[in-house]
Amino acid sequence: MSKKLEKNGLWESSRMMLPQHKEAFQNRFQKQALQPVHPTAEEIHMMKDYVLLPIMHAIIVKKAREAEQSSEMLRLLYSKAAQLLAKNVHDDLTQLKKGLTEKSIRVFEEEKNHQEARYRYICREYEDHFTITRDYMRAEISIRIGRYVDGLVAIITSAGRTKG
Repeated sequence: MSKKLEKNGLWESSRMMLPQHKEAFQNRFQKQALQPVHPTAEEIHMMKDYVLLPIMHAIIVKKAREAEQSSEMLRLLYSKAAQLLAKNVHDDLTQLKKGLTEKSIRVFEEEKNHQEARYRYICREYEDHFTITRDYMRAEISIRIGRYVDGLVAIITSAGRTKG
């Protein structure tokens, strides 16, 4: 091989590459790297989960404590089921936090009032914000807790079938 191809052969091996061409070529890649990339739909969903899962966890833990202190005959069952739901939500939140860290996404609460909560996020140097209303939170949390309950019931049902 020619000595011209040693070290930085891309520039030294080309006799047609003018310094202006080299500079324009390098600038093109630097500009592409500097432009922030908008978050994908999946990443936006992850950010929304990051907001909702802690609230869900707090609600479930509170309901578990209330079930423990109630006079219901099945309070132990209710309490244990709620604790298991809280564990599942907490595990999902832990995984979500790892995923956000890997994707270089950070979410910050900016403002909260009785009608809505506003969050700012940074996703690969792209900054923006989103707002979630209290009504949406309530509805979405109710649906999601229902899904967790359905999953728990499915596990219990399949475990019961394997024993019988």
